[in-house]
Amino acid sequence: SLSAGLDLPGRFLFATLTLMTLIAVLVFIEEAVYIYRKIPSSKRSIIIWINAAAPVISTTSCIGMWIPRSTMFTDFTAAIFFAIVIHKFLLMMIKECGGQKLLLRRFENGLFTISTGPCCCCCLCLPRVPITRQTLFWLKVGTFQFAVFRPVLIFLSIVLWSNGDYVLYNLSPKGPALWISCFMGVLTLIALWAVGIMFRKVRILLTCKNIIPKFALYQFVVILNHLQTSIINVLATQRIIPCAPPLSSTARGSYIAQQLLIMEMFLITVISRVVYRRKYHDLDPPECMDEEAGDKKQTP
Repeated sequence: SLSAGLDLPGRFLFATLTLMTLIAVLVFIEEAVYIYRKIPSSKRSIIIWINAAAPVISTTSCIGMWIPRSTMFTDFTAAIFFAIVIHKFLLMMIKECGGQKLLLRRFENGLFTISTGPCCCCCLCLPRVPITRQTLFWLKVGTFQFAVFRPVLIFLSIVLWSNGDYVLYNLSPKGPALWISCFMGVLTLIALWAVGIMFRKVRILLTCKNIIPKFALYQFVVILNHLQTSIINVLATQRIIPCAPPLSSTARGSYIAQQLLIMEMFLITVISRVVYRRKYHDLDPPECMDEEAGDKKQTP
């Protein structure tokens, strides 16, 4: 068994990381109870989903660390969950603006800047798009497609893997892993682009609701869960991360990625509790904002 093959420092490390995972789950449960009691029902489930991202990734990484053969399934579970969280984050920004109707009234005659990351940050020549019900619909589609298609692609990967056709680290053009990974990458960029467009528009309005720290935490989860893990996997497949018998290079890279994620997601869970725990006042209705602006103009 795995625990029998560990020396004393290894057992101490595994025990510490397991304890961190357990604490992260308990912190999230306590936070979920607080949100359920204190937050209006219209925002409650969305905020709980977003807060659950870090503890869920930490838990799946911990299971993958203890049971190496389950790594593919735990990684896929975390990937599916986070695909839903990206869509929920977009919906949260709309809810924090008072809902879709109030958002359209607040930004009446406003424009979305679509030359933003991660897709089009260099394309400054792109036109700005009017903020309408239709453009909001397409932004929602941008994140919703990821929440729908990523589980489908992951299910397809598992079916091919069970038949021996899908090898995660085999990126030859003849294998399905390369094409599935590329298609999933495109879907990911489109979803992150939609969230970036919305955040760029509402960040000043929602400063009072701590939207910038919330967005920063969400970005950290994206970078650590996707980019960091991908870089470690590439280093492992190229044998830059050396093997350490009985672990191969790829298995050792997987261990390193999981252990880093447990520590990082533990920190993000604790910080999220502080950021989302603050009490916020609802935004003033658009009419009140217009009246205040008119009063300021009339005041000499």
